Amino acid sequence: MTKPFLMLTSRDDGPVLSSESADLPRFCGLSEEGVRRVRIERDLPELDLSDYSGAFVCGSPWDAGADDRLKEARQVRAEAWLRSFYDRALAESFPILGLCYGLGTLTLHLGGVLDTHHGEEISGIALTKTDAGREDPLLEGTPDRFHAYVGHHEAVRELAPGMQVLLAGEATPIQMVRVGEAAWATQFHPEMDLEGVTIRIDQYADRYYPAEKAEAIRAQVATVDTDLSRLILRNFVRRFQR
Repeated sequence: MTKPFLMLTSRDDGPVLSSESADLPRFCGLSEEGVRRVRIERDLPELDLSDYSGAFVCGSPWDAGADDRLKEARQVRAEAWLRSFYDRALAESFPILGLCYGLGTLTLHLGGVLDTHHGEEISGIALTKTDAGREDPLLEGTPDRFHAYVGHHEAVRELAPGMQVLLAGEATPIQMVRVGEAAWATQFHPEMDLEGVTIRIDQYADRYYPAEKAEAIRAQVATVDTDLSRLILRNFVRRFQR
């Protein structure tokens, strides 16, 4: 019997959590038994990493780079738990794929800089491979340029030591990184298709974009094909499922 993947989420109940919880396993090709969902906004369990094939650290409404004094107590607790999780995972070469918030928390933990200089409204953007990206196994089967969906307040301003850039974007230069043998993270959302991004447009007016731009954003995201971005998810699972 194969070991499940962890899916670490930090969203309250609602349409976005429902979409994320269903879409990520589906795009990975995983069954319900192939995923263990842990909602770190309310549950911080002791984990034996040997029980799992790897972990996804999913997107979040939280801003990892915010002043700790302005964060909810549950965010502070969850991020302390994540720091311990990252230490163990990196020490054991336990596979991680961070998605948006996963990139932010990993970057800060390893000593990089996160700020709002390279934030992006909800949109479909072009990604371009670096030389390192052309050789990376998680990008196998993708062309040098393809598209994905984004929407974030903050982004990596300075890489942490040991981080290697695999994919670049125009407005946000650092879109995918690798750390060591088994840790990756993206700024974009490979787990999000057109239906998923539409749900976020409905839910996040005046949070990730000005409400008056909703129709223009709906039109823009419908013009890009993001199917190739989901190869990253399938490549991660194929490489590490055991």
